[in-house]
Amino acid sequence: MSGRFGVEGTTAIVTGASSGIGEVIATRFAADGANVVICSREQRNVDAVAERIEDSGGSALAVECDVTDREAVDDLVAAAVEAFGSIDALINNAGARFPTAFDEISEAEWKTVVDVNLHGTYRCTQAAGEHLKDGGGGTVINLGLSSAAGRRGTPSLSHYGAAKAAVIDLTTTLAYEWASDGVRVNCIAPGFVATPAIEAYLGVSAADLDRDAVDRSIALPEEIADVARFLASPASSHVVGETITVDGVPRIEETPEL
Repeated sequence: MSGRFGVEGTTAIVTGASSGIGEVIATRFAADGANVVICSREQRNVDAVAERIEDSGGSALAVECDVTDREAVDDLVAAAVEAFGSIDALINNAGARFPTAFDEISEAEWKTVVDVNLHGTYRCTQAAGEHLKDGGGGTVINLGLSSAAGRRGTPSLSHYGAAKAAVIDLTTTLAYEWASDGVRVNCIAPGFVATPAIEAYLGVSAADLDRDAVDRSIALPEEIADVARFLASPASSHVVGETITVDGVPRIEETPEL
């Protein structure tokens, strides 16, 4: 896709891109003509994604990066600039969650979830900021699996929801700070998405979803990727500091009486 709704010719960093939403976003951007720099904590996992993208004619650079390690994040950004000369979009997708009742969350578990989801977003965004500003109009898109937990709360995800609520506030605040530099900052807040993690959690896969049915309670990863592509494209030039909830409608068990 080209034109105002496309990202052709841009360079995008996508964190947490070894599977699920991150992989689909990277694949969609590459198919649209973007150079994608994809990372995960294990090189072999992200190498496989890059190979699939390149086999389909796209451009991808795979980098091993743990977003809890500032040096690794700096190396990721440096690799992107060295390979493609600039950064136009940063998609903060890397995340971690361990469903646990609040009373049973250990301090180590709390710190891990906050470090990946909140501090990881901080590290990546700060490291890429200079290059986004130098480009005169970059975009930051903050995103994580079930980020809707950051807006309304979800049982057993208090640590995850707290981190995502902070990311939503960071999105709004940073949008103000970086607006004068031409950098737009927005957030996508998905509900349940048919990824491997959700399949393990709910027992529902993408193959189980019928898009012709009334049920729209679980999204396809491609539906999240389309929103990310819109936010990275010129078509969203007046969308700044927003959190876009992509959550469908609640599951309908029976037809209500009118």
